Amino acid sequence: MSVVRIVHWRAAEANPLIEVCRGAGFEVDYLASDGGAVCRAIRTKLPDVIAIDLSRLPSHGREVAIWLRNTKLTRCVPILFVGGEPAKVTAIRELLPDASYCEIDGVAAAIKRLVKSAKKRDPVTPPAIMERLKEKSAAQKLGIEARASVAVIEPPRDFPGLLGAVPESVEFTEGDAALTLWFVHDREALLDSLRRMRAIAKRTRLWVLWRKGSSGNALTQNVLRETMREVGLVDYKICSVDARWSGMLFTRKKA
Repeated sequence: MSVVRIVHWRAAEANPLIEVCRGAGFEVDYLASDGGAVCRAIRTKLPDVIAIDLSRLPSHGREVAIWLRNTKLTRCVPILFVGGEPAKVTAIRELLPDASYCEIDGVAAAIKRLVKSAKKRDPVTPPAIMERLKEKSAAQKLGIEARASVAVIEPPRDFPGLLGAVPESVEFTEGDAALTLWFVHDREALLDSLRRMRAIAKRTRLWVLWRKGSSGNALTQNVLRETMREVGLVDYKICSVDARWSGMLFTRKKA
């Protein structure tokens, strides 16, 4: 019996994909955990196919797939991406053009094809995340696109120079925008504005940026994450902005 490892970041929503695979006669492995634990489980027991659901946290699924391709033990395990928003699927295809892609109603047939053709594979090995990030400006890492309007809260004096090359026609504002950069200088400032930021996160993509090595102010990555969770905000992306600043992207936790 072929073994399918399912990667899905929301256990409550994983059952449809699990049942499709079991209904087609496959043995299913699934772990409701973070990316590191999922990758370790895959290394411990190699599946015949890895099915990655893109309906939740597609960037996490993309990075798991790239890690698999950059690891000798797992490089040749077939990868199947399921669902996802078209634009995000297209971006993943550019990195992993030889992976398979389908909607959930095509999963069973796609897995059967992959099992049959597994020995014929010569997989593409895309650059790992650190290699890709080296090629991006800070503005690109933060998702600032051409002609975007970006709200900036409590910026440092050298802003926007710390963003590096900024796409054309970007407007920085103190008002509402689709993307918000909130520079937090100490824990007191974080706590003072927490409720206001929760409201802002309802209508914008909220990046919280803090100085590296700012533990003297009791402001660290873990403190930031735990504090934001107290008001229903969860992180789903982190990046190094420059030599001095780190950033974490937050969204409101779904009920």
